[in-house]
Amino acid sequence: MSQRPQPGTRLRVRVQPKASRNQVVGYRGGTLRLRVTAPPEGGQANEAVVTLLAQTLDIAKSRIEIVRGHASRDKMVVVWLAPEEVRRRLEAEAG
Repeated sequence: MSQRPQPGTRLRVRVQPKASRNQVVGYRGGTLRLRVTAPPEGGQANEAVVTLLAQTLDIAKSRIEIVRGHASRDKMVVVWLAPEEVRRRLEAEAG
């Protein structure tokens, strides 16, 4: 039985590591594009992705999980928040 109180939302994410700043760029072709300053070494970029999404969505890092693509720029991330709420918060961030 799941301990998560809300349904999870799967996000396809494309990450640009070693960027000049941490940023949610937006959606392109159904994929959320992110830039992170961390290098893709020792899980640093993955940690930066989780941190950036947590800050952007205003949720705890423990509610975000990279489920595929740990060693790739293309990742599948599960956010333990309703899909409508994820969409609303990402749109608010984009302005």
